[in-house]
Amino acid sequence: MSWDEEFARRYDEWSAQMTEDIAFYVELAREADGPLVELAIGNGRVAIPVAGATGKPVIGIDSSPAMLEQARSRAAVAGVELDLHEGDMRELTLDEQAALIYCPFRALLHLPTWADRRRTFERVAASLRPGGRFAWNAFAFDHHVAARLDGQHQDEPVPHTVRYAVGDNRIDITLDDAKAYTRPFTVRVNQQISPDEEIIEFICNENQQFRRRVKID
Repeated sequence: MSWDEEFARRYDEWSAQMTEDIAFYVELAREADGPLVELAIGNGRVAIPVAGATGKPVIGIDSSPAMLEQARSRAAVAGVELDLHEGDMRELTLDEQAALIYCPFRALLHLPTWADRRRTFERVAASLRPGGRFAWNAFAFDHHVAARLDGQHQDEPVPHTVRYAVGDNRIDITLDDAKAYTRPFTVRVNQQISPDEEIIEFICNENQQFRRRVKID
């Protein structure tokens, strides 16, 4: 459910253009009265600014040791505290319930099945304190876009080719330099098909759970 470990060294290039979401998560973190948790923390792209803005440590979960090592090094340079754990978001367990759990940059879409996503939501709900928030990013799948882009080579942000497996609800992204590694790797992103949400905020209260659309300006 994660990037291939070899891809970790290219992640900075891949994510360089994704910056507009940081302020959104920083704002949520500033409003949170309690522990902050990022699922699929990666190299700390979001968590480090969040920790810097709030002065609080961010608990980070990721299944990639290589990405966690990058996050650890970057946090040390930035002078912020990240509490990093190698693990599976589907098995999320916290010592203390969180005020905010967030999962940026479409990372939930790496989960291979709807059952996996449901399991993650169940674990998140169990890990949030009353009034806690779960915020995540996803994109709405468009079959017309998929048909147009299927098999096309793209140069940005890293040279790659995209293949859409609509029947499997999947995108395969193969980097041009995959042959340089001992085994070819494909980044597999399972799309959560949602008609109109881009950012969804999940609010967990004592007696009810609901979701609402949240816009990034």
